[in-house]
Amino acid sequence: MMDFESKMISREVSELLWDMEKTVGTAESCTGGRIAEAIMSVPGASKYFKGGIISYVNEIKESLLGVDPQVLEEQTAVCEEVAKEMVLGACKILNTNYAISATGIAGPTGGTKDIPVGTIWLACGNAEKVMTVKVEEDHGRDINLAIATNRAMQLFLDYLKAETVAEVNE
Repeated sequence: MMDFESKMISREVSELLWDMEKTVGTAESCTGGRIAEAIMSVPGASKYFKGGIISYVNEIKESLLGVDPQVLEEQTAVCEEVAKEMVLGACKILNTNYAISATGIAGPTGGTKDIPVGTIWLACGNAEKVMTVKVEEDHGRDINLAIATNRAMQLFLDYLKAETVAEVNE
């Protein structure tokens, strides 16, 4: 069940993509399709939302999204670089203008001293520019995932607003 705030964010994202005539896709690990669901909650999303890849395991991050296996080995899947590479891979494979990604540890288990439960890297953008944000609080699995989904959508909304300003100034 989506909260009011995320519905509002999704609607704003929808209006911007509609006006810009641009497309988006998703590459999700821990959020398991929740970001795609948030985008699709707005009627008419088929005009700008092409699809999503749920790359829950590293094998899929590598084979489908082209994430560097060395980065996965050295930094684990929960790092900024993997979130960025997931965006690039999704743009390429889904043939979209933009993509949104999420990779992290939702809990309740799976955390380490270096990467505690609740650590989730979010990214959005395209081949030219990717923005990232790190979520770091643990409020339990369901709330962690809801927060990550909301933050990912807010990040993408901020990204699109910056893009539209840039277009106006060109």
